[in-house]
Amino acid sequence: MYTKLRSAILRSGGLIVAVAIGGCATVNPQHDYARVSQHVSDATGHERVYQPEDEFIIAELVDDKLVGGISVDEAVDICLLNNPKLQASFMDVGMARADAVQSGLFSNPFLGISARLPDGGGLANIEASVAQNIAEIWQIPLRKRAAESSLDAAILNLANAASDLAAQTKSAYFAAVSGDEQLRIAQENLAIANNLLKLALTRQQAGAANELDANLSRGIALDAEIEVARVRLATSDMRRALATLLGLTIDADALALTDPLPSVFTEIKDIDSLVALAKVWRLDRQAAQHGVAEAEAQLETQYQLVWPTVELGLSMERSQRSRQGGRDVLADTARSSIAGGGLTVPGIQPRSQRRSEKGQEFILGPSLGIELPIFDQNQAQIAKAQYALQQARKTMDAIDRTITQEVRSAVDRAMTASQLMHMYRDRSIPLAQGNLDLSHQAFSAGRASFLSVLEAQRFFLETRRGYVEASHSAATMMPKLERMIGLPCGRFAAEVNKLKEMNQNDIEESGS
Repeated sequence: MYTKLRSAILRSGGLIVAVAIGGCATVNPQHDYARVSQHVSDATGHERVYQPEDEFIIAELVDDKLVGGISVDEAVDICLLNNPKLQASFMDVGMARADAVQSGLFSNPFLGISARLPDGGGLANIEASVAQNIAEIWQIPLRKRAAESSLDAAILNLANAASDLAAQTKSAYFAAVSGDEQLRIAQENLAIANNLLKLALTRQQAGAANELDANLSRGIALDAEIEVARVRLATSDMRRALATLLGLTIDADALALTDPLPSVFTEIKDIDSLVALAKVWRLDRQAAQHGVAEAEAQLETQYQLVWPTVELGLSMERSQRSRQGGRDVLADTARSSIAGGGLTVPGIQPRSQRRSEKGQEFILGPSLGIELPIFDQNQAQIAKAQYALQQARKTMDAIDRTITQEVRSAVDRAMTASQLMHMYRDRSIPLAQGNLDLSHQAFSAGRASFLSVLEAQRFFLETRRGYVEASHSAATMMPKLERMIGLPCGRFAAEVNKLKEMNQNDIEESGS
């Protein structure tokens, strides 16, 4: 019996060790990080995105890109590599991967041992059991499905945040370029105002202008000087905002921005196709889809948890053995001789009989434990999961409805900004420049009043400022449109054609 018991215990221990070794798992999110990079590349057209294993070479990569100034694409590259908030968000994916690994592990087996000492001394009564919750056999697949959907959503959310940062970087870059242009124009305006002041003072000395004309010119020059200081500060703030997005700590005014404001924009006519494209490529919509899948898996999991625990195990019990004295051979001989009518040797007891008389035996067998769902049938958690699923579906519907209006609004704003920019460049600025030149010539010849010169200069300055603002607005609208659709603008036409071909194929297949 001892041999059988020891063999059973060793087999059970070996099973536990095997389960423990098989349950060991490692958390390696490198493949998940690669998926983030692929999504970001699809949405922005930029291949290189921060990877935690590249931590020690990022500074060198950034320094290389800063040499000789940076284009808007290089600025986006630096942001995707060096933005600290984006780097911190990568840990969310690592944690989601850890949850996914955990969801596929069995819980640890339960080992219970108890010993009860007999009142009169002797060996204790010992009970031991090893049990494992086998309900996880059908619970784990659902847990893994929910965790994988959560991981997919985390990957898409991170890629969506990275794409948003890329769009912000483009807008910040063009804002800084626009600020540089506004500062240049403000400085030119100051030079024009100073020339006008010199002209007014010259005419005053010649007796052709009065003190009021000279003071008005001084006021215009002072306003232009104040405008230069204001624009310089605003431009520095724009550059610092760009440097923050790039994760740089250098002097933002020292950044050399090599790309000008774009001056050509593609006219967009097929807005409905762009809306359909956005519903395919928008990362927040894809994340919402995975959110619905996760909520469905969570609901199925909660239904399975009506029977949360079914434990299968092995139990062993060794009964107690009371303390007994040794065998009195003389007394046994006397009793045997009296019973036999002569001298008789007492009988020899087999070991099993002696152990039975001492009151000791071993019991070994399987055990089954089930948590009975009498009071708690998991109704509350099932209801909670149902509400969460409804919420996820409503969120998905809200995103679909919002996409339509966001894309239409972004297209309208981009095209309007582009039209305004061309109107300023092709019509307003030439007109304002011509009026200013004519007014100066007429004023110098004494054929126009000083007020007409002031009005012509005011119109010219406002027109130039309006052109820069319209160019800035047009430049920042395109990144926003790309953000609303989830693709770089260079891929719009090709992806729309692919989408139309797919829809046509679906129609033909349904018709056949």
